[in-house]
Amino acid sequence: MTVQSGVPAEFFDEVYDGEAPWDVHMAQPAIVAAAAAGLFAGDILDVGCGTGDNAIHLAQQGLKVVAIDFVPKAMAIARFRAAQAGVTVDWREHDALYLRDLDQQFDVVLDSAVFHVFNDADREQLIAGLKTVTKPGGILVLLCFSDARPPVSDGPRRVSEAELRAAFATGWTIRSLEPSVFVNVADPAGAPAWLAVIERNR
Repeated sequence: MTVQSGVPAEFFDEVYDGEAPWDVHMAQPAIVAAAAAGLFAGDILDVGCGTGDNAIHLAQQGLKVVAIDFVPKAMAIARFRAAQAGVTVDWREHDALYLRDLDQQFDVVLDSAVFHVFNDADREQLIAGLKTVTKPGGILVLLCFSDARPPVSDGPRRVSEAELRAAFATGWTIRSLEPSVFVNVADPAGAPAWLAVIERNR
């Protein structure tokens, strides 16, 4: 499958021919801290896992992790890194816009830097899919760029607090929504981000 709209699949294929600007060869510090705080338990789904560092970190904590991405080159790197780390992750080549096709639900779903990629129409489809794969009472842990820094013309969207609250106003309860950072190659100290913990209503 290819992305229905928004960023074309070819973009990601080209990026992974070199060093992707978001590939920092480690789990995002915000996700590491969330794991240390006990937010991840049970069955985990990592949506848009890229080169797999977050999923690998969670697997290292003894968690059962399914990780999906629709870019074969990224998945090949993820599998290689998992083998180097000596952990098992259930890697699946799958498009984040078609989560309902997984036909499976999880206790915790992780979205690290996926939400801010999509346009409005695809964002609605993504959220609907996230609901299908999150167990009632389960949680979504979401890390995305915030509007604390202006967007650049060729970069991802920046997301406001109001946008996030509106996007998850129906069928979800936002447990917490805090300023955070997303570490990337261009900004090793971290670009301004949101870290949200969002419960799927029962």
